[in-house]
Amino acid sequence: MSVSMSADRFEELVGDALDLIPPELTRAIDNVVVLIEPRNPEDPHLLGLYHGIALTERDSHYGGTLPDTVTIYRDAILDICDAESEVVNEVAITVIHEIAHYFGIDEDRLHQLGWG
Repeated sequence: MSVSMSADRFEELVGDALDLIPPELTRAIDNVVVLIEPRNPEDPHLLGLYHGIALTERDSHYGGTLPDTVTIYRDAILDICDAESEVVNEVAITVIHEIAHYFGIDEDRLHQLGWG
């Protein structure tokens, strides 16, 4: 059974999750937009997606590009949770996971760190 939650409350949880990122890392985030969408049209079960050029991949030719995006898929997250406390946890994990991709951390390493 999925959790029912207003779009405003979900957006607040995403903001709270972003606040969990240490300040020294947030200062390093540049040219990234965080979006909230209902679902990924290609994979409706996907919880989040980073799209862009990871910091570790940027070189002297990087510039003049559109912002990278981190998209958090609200309905997919709500579908897998049974209580608001689970939503809070899943949003935090998903936001941290996708921001980690911006820093060049791959799936295997994220799973090792417990953010898979």
